[in-house]
Amino acid sequence: MEQLLGGVRITYLGHATFRFTTPGDEQIIIDPFINDNPVIPAELKEVGELDTILVTHGHFDHLGDAAQLSKDTGAKVIANFEIFSYLQSQGVENAEPLQKGGTAQVGGVRVTATNAFHSSSIQTADGSSIYGGEPMGYVIEFESGLKLYHAGDTNLFGDMSLIGQLYSPDIAILPIGDRLTMGPLEAAHAARLLGVSHVIPAHYDPNVLPFFTGTPEKLKERLAEVGHSAEVHTMQPGDRLSS
Repeated sequence: MEQLLGGVRITYLGHATFRFTTPGDEQIIIDPFINDNPVIPAELKEVGELDTILVTHGHFDHLGDAAQLSKDTGAKVIANFEIFSYLQSQGVENAEPLQKGGTAQVGGVRVTATNAFHSSSIQTADGSSIYGGEPMGYVIEFESGLKLYHAGDTNLFGDMSLIGQLYSPDIAILPIGDRLTMGPLEAAHAARLLGVSHVIPAHYDPNVLPFFTGTPEKLKERLAEVGHSAEVHTMQPGDRLSS
């Protein structure tokens, strides 16, 4: 695993929020649900320098603090067109749209937007909701050659096999909580379709949302049942994978 990472550092902040440090020391956060996230360690809520923010969809626990972080740090926000437009209306100057199937060079990394099956809405200050475009996942190719797939919030879908064929991800971050996304059974099949050898489970902590029943242990059991030998990296908020 250390050789595979090639200088990339993966820090789990909690829920679906991850921080990536590239070999060139660029700082990337995906789905920046930080200030109101009850499981992120207090010391990690101080983000510091930040280059890029990736947003998979508009729900509060994913869009989170994207607007304020961009304003505070100057970080570029990558999101679908509807979220990009919303962020512009909120005074975010450094944002760019990316739609499914598209690839953008963002600093030292290549980012490809993939399909995801979920819903997406943006909660406004008055409590109403507006359309947040279609949800996405991302394949991130680091300058070291590491390819990481963050599925976003999604169910299982057969075209994950195409994501595997087209982009050959090494690591997949998959939601396993069930009820609001796929659970361990579906995530095990997702890992098989993707052909990944490493899986990081996410979006399952009942301290964030009480509906979740999926666990990393159940994911390991399901992987064994479907005959896929991917290694499961169970990370607690604040844990880091690095080479």
